[in-house]
Amino acid sequence: MKIAIDGPAGAGKSTVAKALAAKLGFLYIDTGAMYRALTWKAIKESLDLDDEDALYQLAKNTEIHFEYHSHGQRIICDNQDVSDYIRSPHVNAEVSRVASKALLRQVMVAQQRKLAENKSVVMDGRDIGEFVLPDAEYKFFLTARIETRVMRRAQEMKASGYDIDKQAMAKEIMERDQRDSSREIGALKVLEDSIVIDTSKLSVDEVINVIRSYLKED
Repeated sequence: MKIAIDGPAGAGKSTVAKALAAKLGFLYIDTGAMYRALTWKAIKESLDLDDEDALYQLAKNTEIHFEYHSHGQRIICDNQDVSDYIRSPHVNAEVSRVASKALLRQVMVAQQRKLAENKSVVMDGRDIGEFVLPDAEYKFFLTARIETRVMRRAQEMKASGYDIDKQAMAKEIMERDQRDSSREIGALKVLEDSIVIDTSKLSVDEVINVIRSYLKED
């Protein structure tokens, strides 16, 4: 079984997807973390983030995978654990810019499909249902009010040791929504077969219960 979970930043996709996968015993694939890892590497190498060819070559020559330890899932970029680095404000601000590049997305989508090959998976991102796993048995779109999304993201950043200006974060999230919704390839959108869930007033467990109510589990 393949479950696709799409939605904007701060809607709770990754938290819900990770917990759902654990409950179902499925593989969890965080595609957002993969784009973040590539963004981190591009920044580290001082690449022009508007140079699509350079980013395409970077993606082709970068190995990204997940490892599982007692303290949770970690993302590995070229044999380096970058799980903490990819949540920095700098990466937050630039990841959508990098992920908008069509050539780069071709490489990343191929990698994501390979990771999901012949496995039961929960995969979250922004274009999972449309491009990465178009044949997924279940497609969910999580959303939430902007105030809720800002609060959640601020809490995440604070837990990682970053002080955040909530007004600046709201502006950044809305700008990212605009970029993600208007890009030519892999745009953030609600599909005809998406099941939309507003998570604004729901806990993680409540969202999972809603999702599981739709699943036909063998």
